[in-house]
Amino acid sequence: MITLNEKVVLVTGASRGIGASLAQSFAENGAKVIVNYAGSKDAAEKVVANIKQKGGDAMAVQADVSKPADVKNLFDTAIAQYGRIDVLVNNAGIMITKTIKDTTDEEFGRHFDINVKGVFNTLREAATRLSDNGSVINFSTSVNRLMLPGYGTYVATKSAVEQLTRIFAKEVGARGINVNSVSPGPTDTELFTNGKSEELINRLASLSAFNRIGKPEDIVPIVLFLASDEAKWISAQNIGANGAMA
Repeated sequence: MITLNEKVVLVTGASRGIGASLAQSFAENGAKVIVNYAGSKDAAEKVVANIKQKGGDAMAVQADVSKPADVKNLFDTAIAQYGRIDVLVNNAGIMITKTIKDTTDEEFGRHFDINVKGVFNTLREAATRLSDNGSVINFSTSVNRLMLPGYGTYVATKSAVEQLTRIFAKEVGARGINVNSVSPGPTDTELFTNGKSEELINRLASLSAFNRIGKPEDIVPIVLFLASDEAKWISAQNIGANGAMA
């Protein structure tokens, strides 16, 4: 049994994809949800509207996680509304697939600004502002376990996230906060499928024992469990969710 009732959950990058599925599932399990978005206001408000239509409690808050002031305001707004934050899910991220030689300085910097600095900024706030006995779930990637050309910069950012996860778990454990990361394999979201041919997607699907890529609903239950009271003894771990791809 997953215990999430009345928990206050902040999900970054929750206007679409896995983030939106997470927000809706947390609400369905009794949590109050802060739906963070960077630029997709309409999509975020649609997620909130869907949650409220089903009797849940949610609010949308704009913040660019790469900016410390935005992240501070995100925490301020959430705590002003709900009184606390119990669970932080760092889902916001970007993925640009290019060989290392073709990656521009701007693309490299943007990757690290959002994927790494964004996590760093939220963890820094969470260090003192997340409730005691709370939970943090960061998103990494199963591509870290492979050597796929074109993913060099992306996996560099996600490897950094895994290390931040482990160290932060040690730093906040005294407050009863557990910190883990989840590493999905290829998943049927806009972030993953954008710009990829059907042939490439099928080739990646063939790496799975189930001969398909993942779906958000394959990932969501793992995150919900890690955010629950039942998972408190799990910390500083990286959970692969990739259908035996790696």
